[in-house]
Amino acid sequence: MSFFQIDTWIAFTLLAAFMQAIRTAGQKQLSEKLSSLATAGVRYIFALPFAWCYLYWMVERYDVTIPTLNTTFIQYASIASVAQLISTACLVAAFSYRNFAVATSLAKTEAIQVAIIGAVFFGASLSAFGWFSVVIGMVGVLLLSKVKFTWQDIFNNPGAAYGLASGLGLAITTSLIREASLALNTHLMVSAAITLVFLITAQSILAAIYLLLTDVSQFRKMVVNWRLALFVGVTSVLGSIGWFTAASYQTAAYVKALGQVEFFFTLILTYRVFKEKVTFVEIIGMALIVISVIVLLLFA
Repeated sequence: MSFFQIDTWIAFTLLAAFMQAIRTAGQKQLSEKLSSLATAGVRYIFALPFAWCYLYWMVERYDVTIPTLNTTFIQYASIASVAQLISTACLVAAFSYRNFAVATSLAKTEAIQVAIIGAVFFGASLSAFGWFSVVIGMVGVLLLSKVKFTWQDIFNNPGAAYGLASGLGLAITTSLIREASLALNTHLMVSAAITLVFLITAQSILAAIYLLLTDVSQFRKMVVNWRLALFVGVTSVLGSIGWFTAASYQTAAYVKALGQVEFFFTLILTYRVFKEKVTFVEIIGMALIVISVIVLLLFA
């Protein structure tokens, strides 16, 4: 792989991590005004027009023709669309159980699940340093989540199963996004944009249908809170552009391993807004993520 490609996936991963941290902050505010599923739906519905504009820009910039969506692409992209929605639903379901913080922490095992799925199903095996980076980074993330739990908590908490399922859904999504993009056999920037538009379009339709059937009043609330919804939509599409492009250029496991720097951005936002102090455990967690990133970029 050339230096340009390595530089590209790193830049887009950092963009994705930063935008996801900002989007999460916006979603937290929006969740106070909309239902959980409507808040999730805003990510797709308000991002959709910007995704199409981005695709148009990529096609014009690289002067390529949009390729025919072959069977392999449609299969991978469709499964990824559903897997991401299921992942969101599992995370929402986890909130109805006690100790849901345990569940959300387990959802953060996505990085190592991506590595396992890639190695088993897509032949994307990692080096020893690659596995070390993924595992150390995951431990750092769990420490930063500030959740204490035992194995008994995991096995006795149904929400934990939903948390793991949510992480698995995201892992499947990330892995299939890469395979779908590569299946188009065109410029990677363009194929990433096409994959992005396909997923967001499908997810917007599914989210809209669900809300129409269950709680149509949520659409009115979206309009009332359009500024915040638009903020979530824009930051969401920018984050997705980062994830989709990075995954097109580099193995999904490496992308997610580097993407764990999102928690640095999240902590920075938290401490800037709430003026909280950094705990010793959080310092250890951040140090582990730094070690993970250094190993990933220099040795993996």
